[in-house]
Amino acid sequence: MDVLLLDSGGLSAVSAAVAFAATAAAGSALAVCALVAARSAPAVPSTRVRTAIRDRARRTAFLPQRDPDASGRPRPRAPGHALPTTVA
Repeated sequence: MDVLLLDSGGLSAVSAAVAFAATAAAGSALAVCALVAARSAPAVPSTRVRTAIRDRARRTAFLPQRDPDASGRPRPRAPGHALPTTVA
């Protein structure tokens, strides 16, 4: 029993080697999968991308935001009591 407890350093070196081999195998498998997926994706021309963005902008359901403080625009006022100068 004493020999097994003292010789545990060799076991950790073996387990570290197995862990390194498993990590290397998983990394290489991931690299191969990424390479296969990149080659199988169809190439999309840049003109189609621009057309898709323009079509999406035309289908947008909201109007573009406007600056209420731009020159020539009156300031929006909340409804309320009439001012004394406008009553007379």
